[in-house]
Amino acid sequence: MAFPNLSEIVTTTLRSRTGVLQDNVSRNNALLARLNRKGRIKTFSGGRTIVQELDYANNSTFSWYSGYQTLNINPSQVFTAAEFPIRQAALAISISGLEELQNSGEEAIIDLLESRVENGERTFMNGLSNGVYGDGTVASSIGGLQLLIAASPTSGVVGGIDRSQWGFWQNLSYSALTNGGAAAGPANIIGYMDSLWVQLIRGRDYPDLIVADNNMYRYYLQAMQSIQRISSDGSAPDLAEAGYMSLKYMQADVVLDGGYQGQSSDPLPYETASSASAVGGTPTNYMYFINSNYLHWRPHAARNMVPLDPDRFSVNQDAMVRLLGWAGNMTVSNCFLQGVIKT
Repeated sequence: MAFPNLSEIVTTTLRSRTGVLQDNVSRNNALLARLNRKGRIKTFSGGRTIVQELDYANNSTFSWYSGYQTLNINPSQVFTAAEFPIRQAALAISISGLEELQNSGEEAIIDLLESRVENGERTFMNGLSNGVYGDGTVASSIGGLQLLIAASPTSGVVGGIDRSQWGFWQNLSYSALTNGGAAAGPANIIGYMDSLWVQLIRGRDYPDLIVADNNMYRYYLQAMQSIQRISSDGSAPDLAEAGYMSLKYMQADVVLDGGYQGQSSDPLPYETASSASAVGGTPTNYMYFINSNYLHWRPHAARNMVPLDPDRFSVNQDAMVRLLGWAGNMTVSNCFLQGVIKT
């Protein structure tokens, strides 16, 4: 006999795991782990778009003066805002009537569902992590690092602001071939990193995280091995606890966010831009210098990897589907303190 409360079991199983899933998504990605530690994962409750406030200019009334000299009290326009679209993602957990019969009894059904939920969790984490490094070319996807910290930062629209018109909204990009004169490798990677690093410092503001693909990470690792400086000093507990081994460069943690990226036949919708890896993750031959004070992960408070109500029962099939949903985007509030090295 089929178990009568299948819908309740599915819902309960999913709801009991969504809090864990939210945490695991941040731990599954080095950048999200850092944003979580810095308090940059912040939900929003609604609105037509995700509004990110920007402090983009100095107050123009600063002046030196003497005695009764007239002071400038004109209002200064120092704030503006970028608007990012709300993007959505969903994943389906399904069970057929036959599977319900074959796995009769509450315990058996839960075992089947847990296996499918665990697979769904891994898939969701991988999908969102790939989006973190994307450029938004996949329809309705979030805009990741390839958009926010672009290889060609003098063109394109980010958050509704045209980068060709506003220099403050352009990140820095360093080309190994064009700016450095040769393709990146162990012999020159540190020099290239130095050249970009000094342009990203503003007082005590500097990049705190560098994420690299396999090649760029390997170049830096080999360069460091020659002087026996290949381990973190333990100053990155968020990354260590999440299982990431980090190197150090200046005050920043250098993390491999490449590794095994799956297969080209994988069904996840990966980015297709020419600069992107075929199957997601950090783009091939890219290294991002990230100031995480100004990068934000903005999920909707009511749609942060939660089961979507109601249950979906097929009108012409003996099956039930439960959707797991997420909505939000990644935003940036300062671009000129972010940088990327590309070969």
